[in-house]
Amino acid sequence: MSTEITQTAGQAGELQESTRGVPVYRPLADIRDTGKDVVLTLEMPGVGREDVEIGLERRVLTIRGRGRVTSPEGYRRVYAEYGEGDYERVFTLSEDIDEGAISAEMANGVLTLTLQRAEAAKPKRIEVKAG
Repeated sequence: MSTEITQTAGQAGELQESTRGVPVYRPLADIRDTGKDVVLTLEMPGVGREDVEIGLERRVLTIRGRGRVTSPEGYRRVYAEYGEGDYERVFTLSEDIDEGAISAEMANGVLTLTLQRAEAAKPKRIEVKAG
């Protein structure tokens, strides 16, 4: 994993109990380092933009998604492999991440967070002058 962000709780896919009676999944996540920032992508099928809650406290980033249970009228479920439920994942951010410059976007069940590096942590190029 990147040095700027670490997982703090459990493994992806593990289940927990929810207070609303549905399973809580740990969404699969990809972490990419672009040099300028760190991009965190999480899969949360069935979760809309309005159902995502992202919190940051003491460098701990908590992501929650409330899944919508779909049950079409007039049908009785006979078999299901897709598990419906909520999602939660917790990460710890390093000092290199600018807490005030985090953006989030949700599209088609995929949450993308862009975590900008603090100015002091960005790589710098030092020009060599002729002597």
